[in-house]
Amino acid sequence: MRTHVTDLATVRNLGILAHVDAGKTTVTERILYATGTTHKRGEVHDGTTVTDFDPQERDRGITIFAAAVSCAWAGHRINLIDTPGHVDFADEVERSLRVLDGAVAVFDAVAGVEPQSESVWRQADRYGVPRIAFVNKLDRAGADLDRAVDSIRERLHPAPLVVQLPIGTEGDFTGVVDLVHMCALVRDDDAGGGTAVQAPVPEALRQEALRRRRTLEEAVAELHPAALEEFCDRETLSAATLAACLRDLTRTGDGVVVLCGSAYRDRGIEPLLDAVVAYLPSPLDVPAVRGVHEGAEQRRAADPEAPFAALAFKVNASGTGRLTCVRVYSGTIGKGDTVWDPGTGRTERVARIVRLMADRHVQLDRAVAGDIVALAGLKGARAGSTLCDPGAPLLLERPVVAEPVVSVAVEARRATDSGRLATALARLAEEDPSLVVRTDGETGQTVLSGMGELHLEVAVEKIRRDGGPEVSVGRPRVAHRETVERGVGGLVFRHVKQDGGAGQFAHVVLDVEPLTGEPGATGFEFRSTVVGGRVPQEYVRAVEAGCRDALSEGPLGGHPVTGLRVTLTDGSTHVKDSSDTAFRTAGRLGLREALRACAMVLLEPVAEVTVTVPEDAVGGVLGDLAARRGRITGSEHRGGAAVLTATVPLAELFGYATRLRSRTQGRGTFTTRPAGYAAAPQAQAQSPSPSHSVAAR
Repeated sequence: MRTHVTDLATVRNLGILAHVDAGKTTVTERILYATGTTHKRGEVHDGTTVTDFDPQERDRGITIFAAAVSCAWAGHRINLIDTPGHVDFADEVERSLRVLDGAVAVFDAVAGVEPQSESVWRQADRYGVPRIAFVNKLDRAGADLDRAVDSIRERLHPAPLVVQLPIGTEGDFTGVVDLVHMCALVRDDDAGGGTAVQAPVPEALRQEALRRRRTLEEAVAELHPAALEEFCDRETLSAATLAACLRDLTRTGDGVVVLCGSAYRDRGIEPLLDAVVAYLPSPLDVPAVRGVHEGAEQRRAADPEAPFAALAFKVNASGTGRLTCVRVYSGTIGKGDTVWDPGTGRTERVARIVRLMADRHVQLDRAVAGDIVALAGLKGARAGSTLCDPGAPLLLERPVVAEPVVSVAVEARRATDSGRLATALARLAEEDPSLVVRTDGETGQTVLSGMGELHLEVAVEKIRRDGGPEVSVGRPRVAHRETVERGVGGLVFRHVKQDGGAGQFAHVVLDVEPLTGEPGATGFEFRSTVVGGRVPQEYVRAVEAGCRDALSEGPLGGHPVTGLRVTLTDGSTHVKDSSDTAFRTAGRLGLREALRACAMVLLEPVAEVTVTVPEDAVGGVLGDLAARRGRITGSEHRGGAAVLTATVPLAELFGYATRLRSRTQGRGTFTTRPAGYAAAPQAQAQSPSPSHSVAAR
């Protein structure tokens, strides 16, 4: 069994991260081809890629669902997840990053760091995932490696360590110079067949390569003590020292190795694979996973002989069965074994274990620590569930699930299909935790909430394509919030109830104030300044729980309340009638009364919009953004086009893609990313919350 611990050193679990259309899926396809996993290059525009296998992905030409594949390179097993690049599917990226040991961030050599590139980078920061960068599309007109690296440095703030120099520019791009080993890797044929050929550095690039090698050595010496010592002694770094230090800096996050190439033309893929093996960590190199059991923290190392522990990060539910994708952190699992889900408190039996190849499966007898596999036969496990050895319980931290910001009302067109629709919606929510299904208390309508207009459109289309009922969909609506603009102090509330038997008594004095000075801040803070034991500590906790209960509905329109601080300043108790229940009720009703006395502001979600348009269409696009209550925050010229950045209310962006196409004759594109909340117009704040009307599309 101990041989498996050695095998773990040859495993790499990584994701491909990027902005939409930066080339993630093409990079994945070329990796599969270079490793011999596939024998034909798949193309996004032809709908022949391995990882974009869903019909909607092929129709739309974008990645929607994270897809796992596995391949082998240089004696290493690479488990790879191709993640979506569109902001509406950021939750798929979040859940994937939770189980990955490393990542390759792909950047467009023309556009550099784009909005969603920055978002996924921050997501990886939260989970401490080491990354290397691949600047793609160097064969495009306007491609510039140095400009892309500058944008990485300025917008993402790592120390970029460029280890390659491109040979040729734009259409003449033929390969790269490896600055670590000072050799060239080129392809002679324009079609990109065969493998890269190692050759001497071209004479025309030799001085530039030496200069960049020196810059790389100096940058590494500044960041790594061992490199600094050798650099001071020898005034240079050996290839072995440079590679070892780059590996250390990548794994600590103090530096980011930057490679370059063109995935479409198959340039730079083999060096990228070599960098994955050389610099990104194995399961043995990452810290032991942390979990809790009965309130005590425990750690599980990546050891096949340790008790079994795994985290489910994705569920594929269909009419023919469920596959639960898991990352095995410790132990070994075999077919027929029983696992325990501490979240639900139930045991489940593993019927089959498969290694995923997108929509194809390879049967396995068992999986060990470090594996990413799918388990069949689990009925209750959901994305975020922990699976562990029943004899060694452990609860792992769940991935963060984003809060939905857009809702639509849905109903079956035929009353007899209501049951089928409920089943289809439950399956959607089971597969994607960022989709929320609820029933509107006022109208009785079924409301589907998600991360954006495209997210909901894909979900409804999935119902239709999976044989579900015909569905009518209402206008998209955004999720508003309410906050305190001007608070109140010293609000006294007494909860007294006497109806025979033990009564209820609670007296609280509350101060309510904005959390910060700016409308749009989110969060809730509770504190107590009560002295002299006038309100015992256990009742203080009950008051806080009651205040949190009151945040679910605000006085303006019944929206959740955020961005406020509540201070319990005084109170009193009754020797017999005071209880946790009484003080919780006092906290809830007292805060509701206080909010009615406060000056409240309605908040609406806003998005940062990046619009790329031809120079001659800038005026019309700016006018349209202004009409949508957009606030321009930046503009620049890039590759013959204008790039405009604006903050726009999310509600104003519904249908914007069609309007932008018409204003730019189809030449304009835009991307969005969430930018928090901002105060809504006063007229909107005073209007009652409208119901979700349903209109057939």
